[in-house]
Amino acid sequence: MSPSPPGSESIHANALLLGDTGVLIRGDSGSGKSALSMELIALSRLRGGFAGLIADDRVLVESCGGRLLARPHPQIAGMIEARGMGVLPTPFEPCGVIHALVDLTTAALLARIPEDEASTATLLDIVLPRRCVAIENTRAAIMIIDFIQRLNQI
Repeated sequence: MSPSPPGSESIHANALLLGDTGVLIRGDSGSGKSALSMELIALSRLRGGFAGLIADDRVLVESCGGRLLARPHPQIAGMIEARGMGVLPTPFEPCGVIHALVDLTTAALLARIPEDEASTATLLDIVLPRRCVAIENTRAAIMIIDFIQRLNQI
């Protein structure tokens, strides 16, 4: 894959918009970022809200005016990997402001009661609310939607 455009950094993650909230999902390769992204988008739409993919697998992020912007990598824009189906074309948003970060982990590594400092993460000098979710949790999408709704009430 070609290098990141000037002023941006390429990270291994997914980015999506759920309503007005941009979400960055990080996790190891094969951890389920794409499947979770598709589930979150479908769930948000079923609830009558706007939802759309920004990027799958490689996200270009940059700091701009104190906000974190996410864009798809040009070589894979408009594509998402669906396990067992291959890489599929999909509508996408060309850019979005990221408001929250979700880190996928295993249940064994997930703290039962997270420390306060685990509730935020810094990316390109921008502090974002953060939630860790166990890959094995079948309710992960519901937990993330709840996390976003709570953020929007602050």
